Amino acid sequence: MKTVILLVGLLALVIGLFWAGQGYGLIQWPPPEPGQFTMVGHSNWIYIGLGVAVGGLVLIVFARRNV
Repeated sequence: MKTVILLVGLLALVIGLFWAGQGYGLIQWPPPEPGQFTMVGHSNWIYIGLGVAVGGLVLIVFARRNV
């Protein structure tokens, strides 16, 4: 169970940082096309991504401390 929590935490951390990077405009993938909504450059995704990343960090710490 400890390994599953750790893997979920790592996945949440990576996805959260990816979303925050897209929201900030650092990650331009997928390239925005006219008429298509992407997360690139939308500031609300910075906060959503950072929230998911912090949640992932909490899970990682919990999995590492739960002996």
